[in-house]
Amino acid sequence: MITIGLTGWGDHPMLYSDVTSAQDKLFDYSGHFPIVEVDTSFYAIPNNRHVEKWCSETPHNFQFVLKAYQGMTGHQRDDLPYETRNDMFNAFIECAQCFQKHGKLAVVLVQFPPWFDCTAKNVQYMRYVKQQLVHLPIAVEFRNQTWYAKDMKHKTLQFLRENAFIHTVCDEPQAGAGSVPLVPIATADKALLRIHGRNIHGWRNAGNAQNWRKVRFLYDYNEEELQGLAAHIRALQQQAKDVYVLFNNNSGGHAAMNAKRLQELLSIEFEGLAPKQMNMFEGEF
Repeated sequence: MITIGLTGWGDHPMLYSDVTSAQDKLFDYSGHFPIVEVDTSFYAIPNNRHVEKWCSETPHNFQFVLKAYQGMTGHQRDDLPYETRNDMFNAFIECAQCFQKHGKLAVVLVQFPPWFDCTAKNVQYMRYVKQQLVHLPIAVEFRNQTWYAKDMKHKTLQFLRENAFIHTVCDEPQAGAGSVPLVPIATADKALLRIHGRNIHGWRNAGNAQNWRKVRFLYDYNEEELQGLAAHIRALQQQAKDVYVLFNNNSGGHAAMNAKRLQELLSIEFEGLAPKQMNMFEGEF
């Protein structure tokens, strides 16, 4: 089954009516898409009260992709707000299990940073992460090309298969060592495709810490590009039971429209969505 959604639910004004308050955006979002990425968990692990609220205000079949906390992936190099590494992982596991309890956890996304290259030390750390999150479905996203080098690509994919890691396929600018090629190969019964845009200038020159996200993910996919993505998704569908697709080109408001058009190209109708106050996309295509 192919499921399409966006990264986060708060930055997509086209999905919401004029009267929608911030606290109602997830409900409105779930009237358009059946899955969303929780990207706030990268910055701070949500408490169970928030998770319970998110689960209660979405349809019963709605799914969440829970992004791993930055301290777990090596992004945060400062002192962690936990006494031990085990405390950090246990807090995240508790959060993930709260989603699981409601049957709403699609996968845990473990996105490693651009400096996480293909070395024996990093392979060992991935084994450690697997050991810590042993009962959770883990999708691994690389941001360093060495994992897909000519002599390593097969070994990387085989390692993911042998350790029951879900391969995160990425569509992003090809801008050197800190980006990865699109490799539409599944390594488990689930596959995750994250679509970041193709703004190569913004990827290389993202600006300062305050506006880098707005610059990097500013991109609007054209019809030909979306048709190409649809072909890759159909290929993944032949390899995995479930294919999750997430658009991350949010900064210019293009993600929702691109996702809707891709849904049309794949002839998908989502069932069990939340009721919408109004169809914001009626007559757009």
